[in-house]
Amino acid sequence: MRRPRRPAQDLRFTVDCLPRRTRVAMLEGIRENSIIVGAYTDRDGGVCPMLAAHRCGGRTDLASFARAWDRYTHAGSKARQATPRELLTLSSMLEASLEHDDSVRDEFAAAVAELEAAKARRATEVSVVEPFDEDAATPELARDTGERDRSRELQLRPGWSWLRVFRRYDEYEAALERVRAAEHTVEERELDRELDDRELERV
Repeated sequence: MRRPRRPAQDLRFTVDCLPRRTRVAMLEGIRENSIIVGAYTDRDGGVCPMLAAHRCGGRTDLASFARAWDRYTHAGSKARQATPRELLTLSSMLEASLEHDDSVRDEFAAAVAELEAAKARRATEVSVVEPFDEDAATPELARDTGERDRSRELQLRPGWSWLRVFRRYDEYEAALERVRAAEHTVEERELDRELDDRELERV
């Protein structure tokens, strides 16, 4: 079961929930007005913190603040002047809440700037294409695999390489026709070679 917050914790939480404009206006209002407890206003011109904020431009109605303020100050049925300690506590909470907002805003701005700088660095790295230096290649990339270019040796041997991938069937058919023609040419050359060999044997 969750413990209920203490009056000071409840007031601090409620202060943090106020809009920033209201907090700024309330901080100004409690410094310029006579602040009371237990009523919205009194006959002597005293006002509650929320009315003081309204007078300074922070027009926000938040009943939870009034309840938290009354609970913290132990407000009774009659209005009274807020004590210096109560006013110091409220003003300290307002100032701390505003400073926290400023620090969060600064951290967010710094994070955005760092992200933009990282994007700019990546864009620069991608745009600069370094030419490949065979001598500067790593030993692993420059290592001799033992393979050699046999295209000249195998160019007349049918089926020595794979066909490339075709997206259209007519292109595939045309490639097959070229392969068949090449095979037929090779067969004719081999047949001519055999006939020449036989003629030589007869001679």
